[in-house]
Amino acid sequence: MRKLTIAIDGHASTGKSSIARGLALKYGYIYINSGSMYRAVTLFALENNLLELLDQNIDLFIEKLKNISINFKFNKNNLISEIFINDRNIEKEIGSLKVSNLVSRVAAIPKIRREMVKLQRNIDRNKGVVMDGRDIGSVVFPDADIKLFLTASDAVRANRRHKEMIKNGITVSLDDVLNNIQNRDELDSSRSDSPLIIDKDAKVIDNSNMSIEEQIDEISRLIEEKATN
Repeated sequence: MRKLTIAIDGHASTGKSSIARGLALKYGYIYINSGSMYRAVTLFALENNLLELLDQNIDLFIEKLKNISINFKFNKNNLISEIFINDRNIEKEIGSLKVSNLVSRVAAIPKIRREMVKLQRNIDRNKGVVMDGRDIGSVVFPDADIKLFLTASDAVRANRRHKEMIKNGITVSLDDVLNNIQNRDELDSSRSDSPLIIDKDAKVIDNSNMSIEEQIDEISRLIEEKATN
């Protein structure tokens, strides 16, 4: 089968990364979580007291951002690609509620989005790529072979995210998680630069009542049909 570019977009906490990882493992594709890149930038701003620059001097912030390296490394133990700033693994740190509450604001800044899109588009797609985020099919890879848009009810998404955060040792209330998800949806959908939209070529999957395995099976049929035609 020929190698494909698969773009997975969707609302917050719809399991995009879990689906993307599963597909990448199944087909031997490269997996990139674009949302982790924006979370990494947010963590960088928080840890270096640079939040004021986001409003006052974004050009200086971008210059500081260029002095660090954001990349992914495959972890053979847990079979996922983890994100690093320089040589530091920040995979767990970017899941904090503090980062979650700021990431949509950071991701809405056009100059930051342009820098991240540059990095994303430079990825070698010859071996097959699965990338998830908010604007992958509409902006980053408008020529993607398969475009998916994942959605689910607010309550289901909040419960999923809450369980994930507790598992990672993050103490937070379910109400706070729900509010965070709803606020992120609003910010992502209303931003002026690359808003979260359902691309006209995207297949919409409501996974409120679907397991990860069921979703991968459904998407696999699309992949195998596309790859053999």
